[in-house]
Amino acid sequence: MSSLVVPPVLQSPREDATQLHRAFKGFGCDTATVINILSHRDATQRAFLQQEYKNMYHEELTSRISSELSGNTKTAVLLWMHDPAGRDATILRKALTGDIVDLQAATEVICSRTPSQLQTIKQLYYSKFGGHVERDIEMQTTGDHQK
Repeated sequence: MSSLVVPPVLQSPREDATQLHRAFKGFGCDTATVINILSHRDATQRAFLQQEYKNMYHEELTSRISSELSGNTKTAVLLWMHDPAGRDATILRKALTGDIVDLQAATEVICSRTPSQLQTIKQLYYSKFGGHVERDIEMQTTGDHQK
């Protein structure tokens, strides 16, 4: 039998930034604290938190996360820091232009979004990466995947 976990009372971005900074200090990183804070915030709250962290510590929160975490945890937490469309654009870029082409990830993003969401993703993809997602798909796929 599972139990319901209620998220803690939301704190201000300043309090979150202070707790994250504390989690990064010392030998190693308090990964559990980082995950606990960020997993209980939506994209808008994480955006305010990033601004507050930069204002308080004159450092990008994503840069600090990147230097403190590693592996799949680092990848997941950094993807959390994007808004949903930005996250999807980043996943598509990595799936289509990474060392290993990941058509499963690209297909999952493309097939699970509405036409308006796809339009937003395409615009963000172009503005972030300077290329058209359609062209990258054509370059990396054959057959049915090109449709």
